[in-house]
Amino acid sequence: MCRNIRPLNNFEPPATADEVTAAALQYVRKVSGATRPSAANQAAFDRAVAEIAHVTEHLLADLVTTAPPKDREVEAAKARARAAKRYAAS
Repeated sequence: MCRNIRPLNNFEPPATADEVTAAALQYVRKVSGATRPSAANQAAFDRAVAEIAHVTEHLLADLVTTAPPKDREVEAAKARARAAKRYAAS
């Protein structure tokens, strides 16, 4: 599950709220061990996702870097090339 969490810092355009929430959801799923929580745990699960997303947005806003922003398309192309190489070898 965690391999779906992507770096969100230093991209142009910046990470969207949806991307931050998706990363928070993946984190909570991994930590809880549940892809879909039971009805008894749904409120705690949803609250954890919201709180982690909120803290992540603050973290991303506060991080400082001197590196130039990464281009999403270039990074996506690199990821596709790595995947093609990895799966071609299988």
